[in-house]
Amino acid sequence: MKWNKKYTKILVVVAMLALLVSVMSVTAFAASGDVAGAVQSTWNAAKVQIKSVVNNVVFPVIDLVLAVCFFAKVALVYMDYRKHGQLEWTPPAILFATLVFALTAPLYIWDIIGM
Repeated sequence: MKWNKKYTKILVVVAMLALLVSVMSVTAFAASGDVAGAVQSTWNAAKVQIKSVVNNVVFPVIDLVLAVCFFAKVALVYMDYRKHGQLEWTPPAILFATLVFALTAPLYIWDIIGM
């Protein structure tokens, strides 16, 4: 097999990713061989941070994207109605229902997951 620049770039990217993962990983030490306890204590320590990031970053980003898509779709449906005289309400209704679902998700999603 002849090596060309494409294979060399892919190999360099994979090597850099492997190096980055090994440098950035955090080692969890289990006291007296209790691996399950170490994993559980790590999870309990990170649970509050994960919940905070998801509530303050992930859900607002999803809501913003859905709101922009909803209003753009409403504008497109209106322009289509003006052009053809036909109102297609299903796509905006689906986007609106998804937006309402995403806006209210932080109120109940943590009870479902059990956090």
